[in-house]
Amino acid sequence: MGKFVNNIEEFFTYCEENDVQFVDLRFTDIKGAWHHLTYRMSAVNAGNLEAGFPFDGSSIEAWQPINKSDMLLKADVDTAFLDPFTADPTIIIICDIFDIYKGKAYEKCPRSIAKAALKHVGEIGIADAAYFGPENEFFIFDNVQFVDNINESGYKVDTEEGDWNSNTDYEDMYNTAHRPGTKGGYFPVQPTDSMVDLRAEMMLVLEQVGLEVILGHHEVAQGQGEIGIVYSDIIGASDNVQKYKYVCKMIAHLNGKTCTFMPKPLYGDNGNGMHVHQSLWKNGKNLFYKEGNYGNLSEMALNYTGGIFKHAAAVSAFTNASTNSYKRLVPGFEAPSILTYSSQNRSAACRIPYGATEGATRIEMRFPDSTACPYLAFAVMMMAGLDGIKDNTIPVGPMDEDLFELSLDEIREKGIPQMPHTLREAIEGLIGDNDFLKPVFTDDMIDTYQHYRFERDIYPDEGRPTAYEFKTTYQC
Repeated sequence: MGKFVNNIEEFFTYCEENDVQFVDLRFTDIKGAWHHLTYRMSAVNAGNLEAGFPFDGSSIEAWQPINKSDMLLKADVDTAFLDPFTADPTIIIICDIFDIYKGKAYEKCPRSIAKAALKHVGEIGIADAAYFGPENEFFIFDNVQFVDNINESGYKVDTEEGDWNSNTDYEDMYNTAHRPGTKGGYFPVQPTDSMVDLRAEMMLVLEQVGLEVILGHHEVAQGQGEIGIVYSDIIGASDNVQKYKYVCKMIAHLNGKTCTFMPKPLYGDNGNGMHVHQSLWKNGKNLFYKEGNYGNLSEMALNYTGGIFKHAAAVSAFTNASTNSYKRLVPGFEAPSILTYSSQNRSAACRIPYGATEGATRIEMRFPDSTACPYLAFAVMMMAGLDGIKDNTIPVGPMDEDLFELSLDEIREKGIPQMPHTLREAIEGLIGDNDFLKPVFTDDMIDTYQHYRFERDIYPDEGRPTAYEFKTTYQC
């Protein structure tokens, strides 16, 4: 597991040993999508690996204007791995973006921002390592259809596991009736769990591309799954999310199915989260551990948690980066929006995993989802956490009761803060609260991001009638 090459010399040796024909350069945009361009192996040399590969930055959403479009892809060769899906041997390298006009790392490159955040935590002397362990849930569907026109909108997703297929007549087979049911997927064996072989294939291919896989299982919802991988540093963990999503989508695709990380594709069933485990270390010591404290959490860990909660609106602008994100953050579906912490309690926004040793003590933020760009989400949470450490911010809690049972009035009476309820609230929170990001996020990046989310997501979503609105208001 892990790295296949450590430097340029090893890269060329590895390519020769594996008869590599193509070099695929991957980079991440502001919304977290992977892009690529492919070079013939014969066109790649030590010079352009070090100097960078030119590309058009104006064709990427929310990046460069056309009059300043030339940018460079700076290859990080120690990220190289063989693409398991191409017909011809192809090696993938994850890249950072270099701004030729300013002569430095591009301020809107998510991976460069995460690197700057890691550098910042070292410069201020708090830690020399930051570890992140994301848990990305996903759905596997057999068919997805949607329409979005001026006079009509709608969607339909289907999985053979769906309760709605209990009376379906199938042309090529009988209806076997083994289905998990709503919220029933955690986790029965085959044949009710229909995705065992699919997840196994994903797990094996994830190991091929360098991830260390721990387990895989069906999740709570119909057609939902999760694969657990080993944590890494903030950059490695972000890279792993990109590889994880790529592999899961491709394995589903090659099996005639479709994989989505969308937070809430099914009304009335659980959604997809990206729970994020986090800890800071210095000189090989876990700074989040204090034996005998509640959950063995140190004061620094509590302050870090308090910082994330204090800046929750601005943080969620990056960790829950779609209008659909907030349809998941509703009571009753294991998606906590109540900003408190608790040991073992999955109804709190921050959970302290049970039984962690000194080496494994950490916090688990349970509200993020996979619409987040991982590099930005992890960097923002860390910057908020560092601000909490600086100001000795104390979060509300601990609270060990089932918080999903509390009414809104009870939440208010107890003085427990909540996550924003819409992407608009989150972005407006970011506009009014972003000083804590300034050491690594430029004003231009923050301004670009908030305008991008308003124009791409919020305004179009708010302007569209929905089927439910027709149901409730057409006859008024």
